Amino acid sequence: MSEQYETRPRVAIVFGGRNSEHAVSILGAGSVLEAIDRSKYEVVPVGIAQDGRWVLASGDQRYAIEDGAFPAVDDQGTALALPSGSGSLVTYDAGSIPVELGQVDVVFPVMHGPFAEDGTIQGLLEMAGVRYVGSGVLASAVGMDKGYMKTVLAAAGLPVGPYVVVRDRDWRVDRDRVLKEVQELGWPVFVKPARAGSSQGISKVNDLDELERAVELAREHDPKVLVEAAIVGREIECAVLESPGDEAPRASLPGEVLVRGDHAFFDFEAKYIEGDMSLAVPADIPAEVAEELRGMAVRAFEALGCEGLSRVDFFYTEDGGLILNEINTMPGFTSVSVAPQLWAATGVSYAELVDRLIQLALARPSGLR
Repeated sequence: MSEQYETRPRVAIVFGGRNSEHAVSILGAGSVLEAIDRSKYEVVPVGIAQDGRWVLASGDQRYAIEDGAFPAVDDQGTALALPSGSGSLVTYDAGSIPVELGQVDVVFPVMHGPFAEDGTIQGLLEMAGVRYVGSGVLASAVGMDKGYMKTVLAAAGLPVGPYVVVRDRDWRVDRDRVLKEVQELGWPVFVKPARAGSSQGISKVNDLDELERAVELAREHDPKVLVEAAIVGREIECAVLESPGDEAPRASLPGEVLVRGDHAFFDFEAKYIEGDMSLAVPADIPAEVAEELRGMAVRAFEALGCEGLSRVDFFYTEDGGLILNEINTMPGFTSVSVAPQLWAATGVSYAELVDRLIQLALARPSGLR
């Protein structure tokens, strides 16, 4: 622990948020709250309700799927604010005098999707002068927008597959041109929201008749849509962890995602509802390919300027090539999510991973760096 902290550092575990990944965030927060060393850290659980209201999580807050029902932030808790520049949480329930709860040393935002891992929560924390776990504003924003992400990765010399970005105005006023560009990718294609996660709103499309329906489905999550040429290959994932001091980031062992049942790809149902996936670690690929993949994962991490933890997803093609699909700057973070499993197989337990991420945040200055 840093010598500047004479008492236990106060860590706010922030979860929920105003998006469709609200429940997934809560599942991850439950795992963090269970694993964090409370003899080392003072823990404050903070929920963000679907309407954006910050609340001090009550003891009744549910963190798991029960009887098929996903958890939600209990918005009846004590309302909180994080005033700019103060670094202190303040309660402000109606009819009562605001009470300062004291300074927060680190925020651990176990949050996904828009208005969360896209740079918005990171910008708020920068304004408040509070250190936080994970990537900064720019890396988070670029990592959330799959179109810009691929532009940056390609500029860094990393191999990305063919794709078309469908912007809101183009879809409304120049649809014929968009459809023509997509057809040039060949069939099948994958249609997905440009700025959503947890595999929500994704469709595999085999012809033009299916395309418009798939784009409209994706637009329910995001007016900006990404269409990718389907790549025949195995899905291999690698996690990257920032190292302390001036050491280079470290890559985990690669793992292969194996999807069972009727799922055409690794979708939301396979991940969270039906459990029709498994992870083989290490992936059964040649040693030289594994090393190349790990090196590419670190290059992607550095190209975006990531901090903390990221997960990088690849396709290993039939001809032995590697295609970088995407990087996730705040990957799923339950104890059984892919990134924590990859690190567990590499020798870093979930509890150790939580601790390392907090220590990295404590050592990192806020503001420009």
